[in-house]
Amino acid sequence: MMAGAGEDSRALFGAGVRAALEAWPALQIAVENGFGGVHSQEKAEWLGGAVEEYFFRNADLELDEVEDFLGELMTNEFDTVVEDGSLPQVSQQLQTMFYHFQRGDGAALKEMASHITQRKYSIRATAVTTARETDEDDADSVEEMEVTATNDGAATDGVCPQPESSGPDSQTIKEEDIVEDGWTIVRRKK
Repeated sequence: MMAGAGEDSRALFGAGVRAALEAWPALQIAVENGFGGVHSQEKAEWLGGAVEEYFFRNADLELDEVEDFLGELMTNEFDTVVEDGSLPQVSQQLQTMFYHFQRGDGAALKEMASHITQRKYSIRATAVTTARETDEDDADSVEEMEVTATNDGAATDGVCPQPESSGPDSQTIKEEDIVEDGWTIVRRKK
């Protein structure tokens, strides 16, 4: 591989890494909501370079090593534990791009970065604060996120829609079935 071609591939790999991270909903939610502090945006930009450098220093990475590295960065820099199943997907994208980089396949790198950018979701998260009744201490409040991702105008919530059932097996919840601690009694129709 020629030096000029290697530099071009390296730049394409870096652009692909940035595209993958910018399209990663978990990271974007963390940045938009300031989970990394006042410098969340700068941390996200730094993250691209850190991931790129990680691949260059460790040429034969396994998928679980990449997942662990990304998870550790998200935990340490953004105080975020990623549990949405996206870590393996992003790790696989990055590993595939690095494979193309190693082979000097600039066309494949461009195509992957372009494909990732086109599939990029628009993310909107809203905080919902709930209080737990364990102690009289206010430190027990929990902040949850409701996430809505849109792709080509179609909105999808983080929960799969349930089919509406109107048959004889459908269950209805009556007010007397809700117990005072928030539990719901489910009764089978006879």
